[in-house]
Amino acid sequence: MTESDTDQKRRPPGIYLLPNLLTTGAMFSGFYAIVAGINEQFVAAVVAVFVAGLFDGLDGRVARMTNTQSEFGVQYDSLSDLISFGLAPALIVYMWALADLRSYGNFAGKLGWLIAFLYAACAALRLARFNTQAGSGDKRFFTGLASPAAAGTLMAFVWAMEDFSVFGTGTRWFALALTMTLALLMVSRIPYYSFKVWPERVPFFWVLLTILAIIPVAAHPPSMLLVIGLVYIASGPAMWAWRRLRKRGAAA
Repeated sequence: MTESDTDQKRRPPGIYLLPNLLTTGAMFSGFYAIVAGINEQFVAAVVAVFVAGLFDGLDGRVARMTNTQSEFGVQYDSLSDLISFGLAPALIVYMWALADLRSYGNFAGKLGWLIAFLYAACAALRLARFNTQAGSGDKRFFTGLASPAAAGTLMAFVWAMEDFSVFGTGTRWFALALTMTLALLMVSRIPYYSFKVWPERVPFFWVLLTILAIIPVAAHPPSMLLVIGLVYIASGPAMWAWRRLRKRGAAA
């Protein structure tokens, strides 16, 4: 047994400050997004969800780098994700577009908030399934669309429409369809590349390609983030269909 293993066993269970502080920052951003959405400050709400995504991407990496992973951190991160990527996007898209479905009658009005609830519920189910399957399966792929990716795509759509002065009342039916599609993809069995496994060395071309990709995103973040989100969403069904075709070809 090495000295580091002995120190790790002697270390008392506790709450580590740095990674959980980042998780708290993500939850605060998600809560602020809800408040901004209620006040119809939709661009601020959308940006807050993306800030939550930034914090969410950092807390796990910081915990691994500093060897401060804990079961408490895993559960706390999931609760934060539910607020930031489940409840916040559902409420924002409802306030922005789906609430206006009431103008089509009582049934359409109920359909608006029910689809918003469906999104939040599917995000919760997705997070619960991820926790129970952590450590098993191929780490290169997620099973179903990850909740941060779903939230990012939905919020990028709201942001892009607001930037082009196309408000929620004019896109309510498309927003309804997009919200429902993202909700169902989160609880599907469709594989999505996780970007968690990277080679230690990559060709120079990929570095150049990354730099070139940053330029359009910086030039117009709303539209480019929406394009990236839609391409990533389409990649899952495309990968699933390709695997099915290959299996049929091999069986034939």
